Amino acid sequence: MLTRIRRSAEEKDQGFTLIELLVVMIIIGILAAIAIPVFLSQRAKAQDSAAKADVSTLGKEIATYWVDGVAAPAVTQAAGRYLIAGTDVGKVSTNVLLGTVNIISDTSWCVDVTNAKGDKKTYKYSAKNGLAEAACLPADVT
Repeated sequence: MLTRIRRSAEEKDQGFTLIELLVVMIIIGILAAIAIPVFLSQRAKAQDSAAKADVSTLGKEIATYWVDGVAAPAVTQAAGRYLIAGTDVGKVSTNVLLGTVNIISDTSWCVDVTNAKGDKKTYKYSAKNGLAEAACLPADVT
């Protein structure tokens, strides 16, 4: 009886066949082909979110200056920080650049930022329309 079991174990193939390994590799390749584009689009969406957050912060800070009765503030970007009237209002997100800043009055102002790595690239925040996917236009401040 033991000899019969031993002989059966010796004759039995141990390991995977070439076909089984190829099937597993094909399945992994298909899953990677699906996952990589999804991952890349998520990165672009994250870049867009960073630009939206930055321009929203700037827009709300500008609106706050007008509510507080302070004159038109100067908006700048220096040393990786946003400055409004010389006051630090936050860190500049990666790849985000301050674009157009048009400030005329409490009801006519617009600021935009760009992010070259995002899908939408440019976002603006204006007194008339709030947050939008576009650059500042003359109509935003007239």
